[in-house]
Amino acid sequence: MKSEMDPLMVQISPDHHQSLPSAYTFTKPKSKPSIPFLLLILTSLVSVAVTFGFMFLLYPFLFSGWNWSISSYRYSVVIDAGSSGSRVHVFRYWYQSGKPVYDFSGDNYANLKLNPGLSSYADHPEEASVSVTKLVDFAKGRVPKAMLKKSGIRLMATAGMRLLDVDVQEQILDVTRRVLRSSGFKFRDEWASVISGSDEGIYAWVTANYALGSLGGDPLKTTGIVELGGASAQVTFVSSENVPPEFFRTISYGNVSYKIYTHSFLHLGQNEAHEKLWTSLHNSAASSSEDEIVTDPCTPKGYNLDKNSHKDSSEESRLTGSLQAAGNFTKCRSATYAMLQEGNEKCPYKHCSIGSTFTPDLQGHFLATSNFYYTSKFFELDEKDWLAEMIPAGKRYCKEKWSELKAEHPTTKEEYLLGYCFSSAYIISMLHDSLGFALDDGRIEFASKAGEKDIPLEWALGAFILKTSSATFDYSGISRKMLG
Repeated sequence: MKSEMDPLMVQISPDHHQSLPSAYTFTKPKSKPSIPFLLLILTSLVSVAVTFGFMFLLYPFLFSGWNWSISSYRYSVVIDAGSSGSRVHVFRYWYQSGKPVYDFSGDNYANLKLNPGLSSYADHPEEASVSVTKLVDFAKGRVPKAMLKKSGIRLMATAGMRLLDVDVQEQILDVTRRVLRSSGFKFRDEWASVISGSDEGIYAWVTANYALGSLGGDPLKTTGIVELGGASAQVTFVSSENVPPEFFRTISYGNVSYKIYTHSFLHLGQNEAHEKLWTSLHNSAASSSEDEIVTDPCTPKGYNLDKNSHKDSSEESRLTGSLQAAGNFTKCRSATYAMLQEGNEKCPYKHCSIGSTFTPDLQGHFLATSNFYYTSKFFELDEKDWLAEMIPAGKRYCKEKWSELKAEHPTTKEEYLLGYCFSSAYIISMLHDSLGFALDDGRIEFASKAGEKDIPLEWALGAFILKTSSATFDYSGISRKMLG
């Protein structure tokens, strides 16, 4: 489903006479000053007083870099309804010389994330109103009351919601629309929607290149984005190749046009991919003989897959009785690579890196975000050699016993500890084995912020920038201006 981003309505000296010396003092009687002269003196005094008073009032502006072309503050709110949680972003910005000015720091930017994601309310849509209301309240606390009706609020749902049936999506969206209509913010029903994966990738790309100062510059000097979310993964970068139209987007920012390859791999986000592997292993265990043991190479040894089954049914418990955790990085890497290559034999293009999806040759510098970042930080990897270091780090982690891992990381949630063996292997399978990044490739770094100002690499910032700037965003060949 494609997002519709509507405009938000987004530098006389007195004469001196010398007296003769004398032993006597002779004083000439003074004459009374004329009325015009008194008025002149009075007028001068008043003028001086007014001038000093005016300068006093202007002092803070004259000596603080104040620019008279700056208009009053404006506000905008974007709710990123992701698969694992929903995050509200509150932006304060202004116009200078007719152009929007952004500052994603201090009082000009705030955000709050609440778990779980909206997709978790598929069976009980009405319950989604609770979390959305809390996010709205957070935003209202950061926007002056007098500005609410002038400040737009949008809810943009991503992969978690894309996985649901359309009718379920609409049920949940209707609940959120009801909350947003009564929020006091400027809102239209179409501003709560499920955006496409390609839009999400473009927004993330805009955020990164704005942060790095390359947005509006040479297309060949821009930075690509590889994002590993919970339910999907996005790959977005400027490509010089002839890209099939279904993977092609055009952005014109300033006087520069960018031809961008972008694709979202639904179901291949970290959490969805891990669940997919578990389901496959469970099915194998179900079809195996009673004395046959199926091993899970991506789960640390000692983790009880029977006791900690993901489904609370006796049937599931029985099926996992022959499934055992056997953490092994190399075998986990093979299993995840096989999953990423499913359907590759049906590739209708000259090259498919993941499944049957076209991917051009990698071009330029890249930032690896979201779960690429979280896993790398957990293993304390170096930002330059992180891919090469991921393999030995994953091997050490996967071979450890579950009880030892819990003892070593007492403050880390068990659900996260359970996933790091899988994620370390999955990252290598995706970036190196599939997309083709060399292990020592200095073109790709993991990051959660970018630029001199450490701007957060959140796609919602890119959506906000496009919405408030005079940029043209081409949706599958249909361009429209997104004016501030």
